[in-house]
Amino acid sequence: MTNDKVFQMNFGKVYGLLLNKATRKGRTKAEVDEVVCWLTGYSPEQLEAFRSSDLCYGDFFRNTPQPNPNRALIKGVVCGVRVEEVEDPLMREIRCLDKLIDELAKGKPMEKILRK
Repeated sequence: MTNDKVFQMNFGKVYGLLLNKATRKGRTKAEVDEVVCWLTGYSPEQLEAFRSSDLCYGDFFRNTPQPNPNRALIKGVVCGVRVEEVEDPLMREIRCLDKLIDELAKGKPMEKILRK
């Protein structure tokens, strides 16, 4: 799948997949929302509005109101790709969220996921 296809995916659909991944492992929607809000600076209310809109995944990340500066601390492999080595800045942001949701699903404590 090319980056453009990923960027054009519907945010609500992708969010649903991320939520499903975490909740299958016993985590909550509130925890998923906390991770997404921490990374992007969006409010939980904005996330809810985006879920039912036709916002594409790329625009969700392009328009983040306040990207967390500690997102640079997110390292590791997701889907066989090392997050810190992804060259496309937009795809790196997407991979960072994937990595955070993976950590959440694996039971990592929120303090470590949020790089506190």
